[in-house]
Amino acid sequence: MNSIRALTQEQSSTGLKVALRIINAWQATPAQACSILRISSSTYRRALKGLAAGRRLDLDQQQRIGLVLGIHASLRVVFTNQANVLGFPALKNDNPFFEGRSPVEVMAQGDLISIYETFKRIQHLEWLAQP
Repeated sequence: MNSIRALTQEQSSTGLKVALRIINAWQATPAQACSILRISSSTYRRALKGLAAGRRLDLDQQQRIGLVLGIHASLRVVFTNQANVLGFPALKNDNPFFEGRSPVEVMAQGDLISIYETFKRIQHLEWLAQP
């Protein structure tokens, strides 16, 4: 049976900082970043300044960080051009799930399901890109 283990405080803090760098590179607004990761604006500001932040993230927030990292990893497999890796999440998407919205807009709705479903669709692109 798989068990979900919480990250250490150091792992949470590092993961938060990396996830925020990725989300900011996707051209998300600070409000969107906070919504995607379900963090406060003060935690957002502390993490961007490199200060101790994210040491008390709950399992939901840690899962959100993991999904952001997974999306980024999948995009790196799908696209060889770094501009596409970072730009794709901000592009409008006409596939039925996105309905003309960008992946960032969908994830910024704030619910974990929207982030997870975005991850699954981008992960599917990775599978399609493999020979």
